Amino acid sequence: MLLNWISKRYDDDRYSKFGLVFRENGDWEEAENLDIQVMKTRNEVLGQEHPDTLTSMSNLASTYWNQGRWNEAEQLGIQVMDLRKRVLGQEHPDTLTSMSNLASIYRNQGRWNEAEQLQIQVMDLRKRVLGQEHPDTLSSMSNLASTYRNQGRWNKAEQLEIQVIDLSKRVLGQEHPHTLSSMSNLASAYRNQGRWNEAEQLEIQVIDLRKRVLGQKHPHTLTSMSNLASTYRNQERWNEAEQLEIQVMDLRKTVLG
Repeated sequence: MLLNWISKRYDDDRYSKFGLVFRENGDWEEAENLDIQVMKTRNEVLGQEHPDTLTSMSNLASTYWNQGRWNEAEQLGIQVMDLRKRVLGQEHPDTLTSMSNLASIYRNQGRWNEAEQLQIQVMDLRKRVLGQEHPDTLSSMSNLASTYRNQGRWNKAEQLEIQVIDLSKRVLGQEHPHTLSSMSNLASAYRNQGRWNEAEQLEIQVIDLRKRVLGQKHPHTLTSMSNLASTYRNQERWNEAEQLEIQVMDLRKTVLG
């Protein structure tokens, strides 16, 4: 009996690793088949409430999510969240991750109220458990700001994004990718309000930092350059927009073909 259990656990771990490879390569059908197999085996051997079983369920939900199969992802995400709350408690990092994942599923469906309610819960719990400066807390704040932006609630988005930028600079440093993403998000909020000068200043900073950290040809740098060109276009600064867009086009030809 023990040898049989050990054999099942070994196969289970091996299949789980294969599933990860398939997910990383975007081979969703193979990933799904393996995720289901691992989930069933772990449920049988370890029980539904075991952390490894819950991880398998979460992996399968992620596979559904990446295929845009929102209903299946949501149903599984809710199960995982509820089980983790019962087994690990509401404040456990894995529970909070499940809540955050479910909020992302709602966000991807444009269900902004449900996403917002869940994101506020996660943010508040992470502040209490991990502290305001923890990277996971900052991620929660940034996710909530994104939900506000998608609803056109620019003031709330701006206030939260400024907090995230200030904290990220202090905790992670100005050149960290998360800090630069937050600066880019704030520039987007300014752009959507027609606050062109503020958007431009921030976008120039992001471009310069991304060039230094990632290089001129990196996709994120090229996106920043494209955003600045958009800001110039919206101000009818056609020459500056044209010059920047030509640079972006030429670099993307070189990098992407």
